[in-house]
Parts: sequence; C-alpha cells; structure tokens
Amino acid sequence: MSNNRRDFLKLSGLAGMGLVGAGMSGFTQPQLDEVLRQSKRKNNQRFNMSGYGAPKLDTVRAGFIGLGMRGPGHVERMSKIKGVEIKAICDLVPEKVDKVKEMLKDSPHDPDTYSGSAYAWKKMVDRDDLDIVFILTPWEWHVPMAVYAMESDKHVAIEVPAAKTLEECWELVETSERTKKHCMMMENCCYDFFEMMTLNMARDGFFGDVIHGEGAYLHDLLGLNFKKDGGYEDMWRLKENAYRNGNLYATHGLGPICQIMDINRGDQMDYLTSLSSNDFMMQQHAQELAEEDDFFASYANMQFRGNMNTTMVKTKKGKSIMIQHDVTSPRPYSRIHLVSGTKGIARKWPKQGVATGHRWFSDEQMTELEEKYTPEITKKVGEMAKKIGGHGGMDFMMTWRLVDCLRNGLPLDQDVYDAALWSAFSPLSEWSVANKATSIDVPDFTGGSWKTNAPVSITLEGGGNTGVRI
Repeated sequence: MSNNRRDFLKLSGLAGMGLVGAGMSGFTQPQLDEVLRQSKRKNNQRFNMSGYGAPKLDTVRAGFIGLGMRGPGHVERMSKIKGVEIKAICDLVPEKVDKVKEMLKDSPHDPDTYSGSAYAWKKMVDRDDLDIVFILTPWEWHVPMAVYAMESDKHVAIEVPAAKTLEECWELVETSERTKKHCMMMENCCYDFFEMMTLNMARDGFFGDVIHGEGAYLHDLLGLNFKKDGGYEDMWRLKENAYRNGNLYATHGLGPICQIMDINRGDQMDYLTSLSSNDFMMQQHAQELAEEDDFFASYANMQFRGNMNTTMVKTKKGKSIMIQHDVTSPRPYSRIHLVSGTKGIARKWPKQGVATGHRWFSDEQMTELEEKYTPEITKKVGEMAKKIGGHGGMDFMMTWRLVDCLRNGLPLDQDVYDAALWSAFSPLSEWSVANKATSIDVPDFTGGSWKTNAPVSITLEGGGNTGVRI
C-alpha cells in the first residue's frame, strides 16, 4: 500500500469518528498562510487532461459512494441510461444502501452493497470491475476518495465542490495527470437549459466580446442547515458554515460563466478579491434553538460565515466575473447567470431576458432565439431529461453526456482543471475575506496550457449514440 493510500485511510478514520469537520476546517493563520503559498504554486504539467479522450468503454461499469440527499437521484438517473451497469453502491448507513437497492429492483441493475463502516467505500473501490466511481459524500471525503479511486484505475465523478483546500485541488490535478483518469466535478448547472443556450450564443458571437459575467448561489437554506432529523448527515453542512468565511459554494454560478468565457481554454483567472458581510442570522438562530434543545448548545457560540459574500475576479484577458453566496437570508432562489458583452446581454433571474440595447427582447423574440441557439444535446435529450428529472432535467443531461463521452472516447465537458479551479474559488475567497478583501492570485492549474486548450464542445460530434431506457 502506498503512503498516499495510508494517509487516505487515516483521514477516512478521522472522518468516521467525526473529527474532521467544523472544528478542524476553520481557517487558522497557518492555514491562511498555506492558502497564499499554494496560490503561488506552478504546475509542471505531466500530461494535459484538457481535450483528452480516454479509451472507449462499450459498457460503463459504475459504483456509487454516498446515498444521502443527492446519491439516490444519481443512481436512479444512471439506471435509465443504456450501456451502463451499476455494479456497486455504498454508504456508511446500511438503511440508505438497502433503500437504493430496493429502488433498483425493477431495473436491469443488481449492485453489490457496501456499508456499515468508514472503510466500506475502500472495499468497493478495490474491485477490478468498475470503470468509474461517483462520489456523493460530504465535502471532506471528496479528495481522499477521488485520489484513491484514480490510483485504483477508475475515473471519478465528484459532487460539488470537488475540493476544500488548494492543496487538495493540486492533488486532484496531479493524480489525474499521472493516472490519465478523468476527474469530473459534476457541476449540473452547466447543463441547465438557459445556460447552455447562452453558451451557444456566445460561441456564435451574439454578445460580441464577453466583458463581464455574474453568477451566484442565493438559496435560503437556514432551516435545512439546522434540521436535526432528516437533514444533512451529522449536521455536516452546518459545520461547513461555521468558522469558514467566504464563498463556500461557488460552482453553480461560476461554472457556466467560466465555460462562456473559455476559462482554462483560451482565458484564465488572474486574481480575485472577496468581501463578506457579518453573520446577522446563523448564530442568532443557533442560540434560539439551543434555548429549546440542548442538541444545539455546541453551535450557539460558533462564529458562522457572513450572510452575503461577494467575490470579484479579473481574467488574464481583462474580463471581470462577480460571484455571490448567501444561503441564509430570506429571499427567492437565484443563480443570477448574467452575461454582458460589447453587443448584448443575457440574464436568467428573476426572469430570462436578452437585450441588445435598452429594451429586453419580447416573448416572440425570445422564442426565435431558443429555436436558433438551443444546442444539439438539448434537442436530443432535453425533453426526455425534463421527464426523468433532476433539477428540471439538467442533472440527467449531465449524466447522459458523461456516459456518452466515456462510451465514445470523447473528452469530458468538465475536466480536472475545471474541478480544481472552480473549487479553489472557496479557499481563495476565504483568504481574501480574512485579509480585508485584499486581492490574491489565482493559481493556473493548467500549467499554461489554457492558452491553447480547445473550448468545450457544444456539439455531439463523435457521440450522441447512447440510448435511454424510459
């Protein structure tokens, strides 16, 4: 067993005992110093994973780790795609595994099950009949599991964010390059219908030169984060919101904007600056709950992150990005998704709109745009995806596209450099917040290959032949 694998097992044991979480993830001064050091690190690229198509897989044999909130949906959607075998499922809690196994009883899939210990996932990954491992666990587990799986000759698909620290981001990049295994962060919002349409519009020059993009995760999760029963296992997401102060969940708004701006594929982030408001709600809510329930006493004096975080980025080519994060304040859901260029603008929330001057397009004009700019993947599986579901269908389109790429030996739409860069946004923002919104350089995980990497394909060329079982 390698030293790396021993380290992963050690971390897994700590996580299983509840020793990795809010109390150990808070950014102390030494940790902030480490962020600054890692931000200056250079990638002596071993192998360029951008544009890399791994050998074709006629059948994609999949295993799943984590069957809590997101896991069962991922398994169900995967079960409807032809050319797939769900070989194994795993969760710490046996009842969750049994429930998903029962869900699959009328499908062609009969996976082996793993549960009951912090090491169960390792036994699953050690199998030699898996091609890809889906990691759908709390954030602290993502990198240990992903690195172990890639070193075990498996591709990986990780829920967002892929990593929590810059060191973890670099570890994903180095392992993927060394093993030539895909490491995809499953940023589903890149496959939402309006986001994909605006990507197609940008490629066609509709916006002219894209100057500025905005994204966000504005979602009132106060009640869910404090939900003791039926919420996040062991209150893990509430713990993430304690002590860490920055944009903790950037990728939903960031991913689509990065693809539109060709970040990692023609442009690159240069530096960012980040500012957080105070916490006006979370500690107060914890104290109110603690008065009625001793369970919340340990949370009553925690220093939670600020309600609103705003992070700004300047790119190497002089463009700007603004990403916001607020999962506490009472407000309607929004990811903003705004694209502004020299010829036009698009905005998704609160209502989808496009303009090339002072007035938003009419409903009739919007219909014409949709007919012209709806991309190939949406035309092929969009309506089917809406029926199958998963955040309105974008989850299914993401999974279908991943499988289709693996089966046809195509490069993935999201590679390890995207996983690392979009995840790095969080620790970089934490450093900036802790240093009075001082700017910090954004590391180039591509080792300079962003200058020549091809943009994400929005066609189905070379693929599109994966069937679906309704």
